[in-house]
Amino acid sequence: MEKVGPIEKIYEAFSALADGRVEFSDDVNEAHVQSSNGKKSYTVVWEGDVYSSNDNATYWQAYPGYPLIAVLIRQGRVKADEKALPYFKNINWHELNTRFKRDYAKAFEHVMNERGYDVDVLKKAADEVYEQLKELDITIRRGKNRPPK
Repeated sequence: MEKVGPIEKIYEAFSALADGRVEFSDDVNEAHVQSSNGKKSYTVVWEGDVYSSNDNATYWQAYPGYPLIAVLIRQGRVKADEKALPYFKNINWHELNTRFKRDYAKAFEHVMNERGYDVDVLKKAADEVYEQLKELDITIRRGKNRPPK
C-alpha cells in the first residue's frame, strides 16, 4: 500500500468492530460502516485487490480510513488482536476529534487514560495492524460516491 495514514485510524476501526458497526452485503463485494456517533454510514467496495470507500480519509487523502481498515480486518486480510477490541467499545470519536481539534493522538490518549486502560498495550495492538497495512498489496481508488455530509 502506498500510503497508510495516521495510526489513530486503526483505533477508530477497532471501535467500529467492537461496536458491531460493520455490516457486509450478501450479494455484492460491499460493506457498510456506521460512524461512531451514528449519524453517517460509509460504503466500502472492493473488486479483487482494489478497494474504495466514501469516508473522507480514503476518498480525499487516498489512505485507508477507519471503515476500510475495519473491513480489511473483518475479511482477515489484516490480523488484529481480538483481545484489544473490547477496550474500544462505545467511543464517540467524532466528538473527541472535534474537542481535540483533530489531534487524533491526543484524543486517543485522553479516552484511554480516562478509562484507565494501559495505553502502551493498546498502541502495540495498533502498531501490529499498521505494519501489516504497510505490507498489504492492495490498491485504493477514490470511490464513485462522495463522503456523506
